[in-house]
Amino acid sequence: MSLKRFSLEGKVAIVTGSGRGLGRAIAKGLAEAGASVVTTSRTAAEAESAAAEIKAAGGKALGVTTDVSDPAACEALVQRAVATFGRLDAMLCNAGIILTNPADQATAQELEQTLRINVGGAMYCAQAAAKHMSAHGGGSIVMTSSNASLVGFPDLLTYNISKGGVDMMVKTMAIEWGPRNIRVNAFNPGYLEHSMSRSETYDTDPKVEEAILRMTPMARRGKVDEVVGVAIFLASDASSFITGTVLPVDGGWCAM
Repeated sequence: MSLKRFSLEGKVAIVTGSGRGLGRAIAKGLAEAGASVVTTSRTAAEAESAAAEIKAAGGKALGVTTDVSDPAACEALVQRAVATFGRLDAMLCNAGIILTNPADQATAQELEQTLRINVGGAMYCAQAAAKHMSAHGGGSIVMTSSNASLVGFPDLLTYNISKGGVDMMVKTMAIEWGPRNIRVNAFNPGYLEHSMSRSETYDTDPKVEEAILRMTPMARRGKVDEVVGVAIFLASDASSFITGTVLPVDGGWCAM
């Protein structure tokens, strides 16, 4: 098989929540693989900064301010991408939040906020992308989930619920949209060297860190680039017969 199937040359991708952290790294990785990339953030400066970094490295990018919890904004995002680059091949639904809340203290407001962004945002962006892809031969929708959808984590009730919803959304959309040649998959990261929303490394309590390494068969945190490679694979033609999959990228945590 030609390695050209892993290339995104000539393709257009949107990455939500790509102003910083993992989303920004994914956007840069897709651009390095050849895609024209639309970066998004609720903050204009972050979206534009990510796009500027891609363009400075020789890639093609556009920064768009987007609130993914607004269905109309997601429709406008897809329209802007198509108007600028002429097509849309991949939608990477990465925007999300994480709130700490023990199960007996989680509030209705925390649940609503988490579901509105993590589940609603992914659904609205996927729907907007699918509408375009259905009329243009198909495409790939990739969602950032979490291994918290596969095993329980304490003090993350609303986050765990939301990522379980993302996984089931992937399976349902894959079944319904497969005949339109639209693939829908998720990757489920475990503990990484970088936080969910920041670009710098961060420290944890030594006891927590010891527990993370003990529960991870590979005995380390993942590197962001190791997740980026999975995102490129799922967005590319190399995964053209893969849909409805939730893929742990967690060093074996879920195998324990």
